[in-house]
Amino acid sequence: MLHNLRTAFGLLTTLPFGMPEDWQPGDSGRAGVWYPLVGLVIGGLTWLAWRGLALVSPPLVTGALALLVWVALTGGLHLDGLADCCDGLLASTTPEKRLEIMKDPRLGTFGGTGLLLALLLKFAALSSLTVAASPGLFLAASLGRWCLLPAGFMPLARSGGNVPYSGMGADFASGLRRGAIFVGAALPLGLVIVLGWPGVFAALAGLLAAASVLGLAKARINGVTGDVFGAVVEVAETAILLVFTLGAQ
Repeated sequence: MLHNLRTAFGLLTTLPFGMPEDWQPGDSGRAGVWYPLVGLVIGGLTWLAWRGLALVSPPLVTGALALLVWVALTGGLHLDGLADCCDGLLASTTPEKRLEIMKDPRLGTFGGTGLLLALLLKFAALSSLTVAASPGLFLAASLGRWCLLPAGFMPLARSGGNVPYSGMGADFASGLRRGAIFVGAALPLGLVIVLGWPGVFAALAGLLAAASVLGLAKARINGVTGDVFGAVVEVAETAILLVFTLGAQ
């Protein structure tokens, strides 16, 4: 249990937990049940930063610095996946070529645009948050990472023929157990209940956004990769946060 919990924090955050030395293939998937809890911690630390900054800074500065904290806590892990997906999934070419583009470490026009838009939307939301709506940060970060669990059971994208796409996405899928979906859902579901109707609408928006990314990946590359998982988290987080922000206006 503690091994998987440490793995979850080590994979998804820059917090000083470190990765277990006895890493085994599939550990990232076996740790998946803890991902919503890791998200809750990320959301909580971001909320603390936002709340403290809001007391001493104007809204735009508060939004920018809170976003910086959010990105720093994850090391930009999911943002990288989002950028790669924008470059690959939006390209007008074959599925095989799209996978090659997503592996390319260089940032293309689609990737740069998608990355900028995602950061701008989060910045705008954080700058416009009210105290009443700010608990949406907890739900955004927790539910965004829960979305990885059902996504892990989608077919893996293929690089050609019968050779499966390899990488962290494949490792995650190989160790993930179906029961983790239901156990992991307890935390974000509890948050939705506590947050009431705003939480319900925000959760639905986040789930719809995540499903849209997965649907696009299935249509464009015949499955999912680690980059797709990163894009799912970012898009779901942004949708949830935006609903809370707009609902508070």
